[in-house]
Amino acid sequence: MKKILVIALFLVSFSAFAQNDKDKQAILNLLEKQRTDWNKGDVEAFMQGYEKSDSLLFVGKSGPTYGWQKTLDNYKKGYPDKSAMGFLVFGIKKVDFLNPDLAFVLGSWNVKREKDELKGYFTLLIKKIKGEWKVVADHSS
Repeated sequence: MKKILVIALFLVSFSAFAQNDKDKQAILNLLEKQRTDWNKGDVEAFMQGYEKSDSLLFVGKSGPTYGWQKTLDNYKKGYPDKSAMGFLVFGIKKVDFLNPDLAFVLGSWNVKREKDELKGYFTLLIKKIKGEWKVVADHSS
């Protein structure tokens, strides 16, 4: 009986590990898609990685912004064209799962433009919604 219990616990923990690896890769793929969309100058496509909701929270240098549309409007105001958007690079420092459907991501960002360079760090809460990972909170500095 003990052997069966040990084997069952092993299988459950292995299954959870495999799921975390799959979900971690899905999150990394989401961030990579956002990065490539940004580098194409397509802020609308970039925003598809965020939950399209009034409860989306974005915290930047101007303080908190609530809502997907307001966040999009702020991005368009701050980065009105491809040259203003520059070339984005992410440095993902860690992806931690808070529960099976919620992850915390810590990373750095760097935007190189023709005449200057912007950089900082971000923390994200990314939630699995209807089977897809979406950013629900973003604090970028």
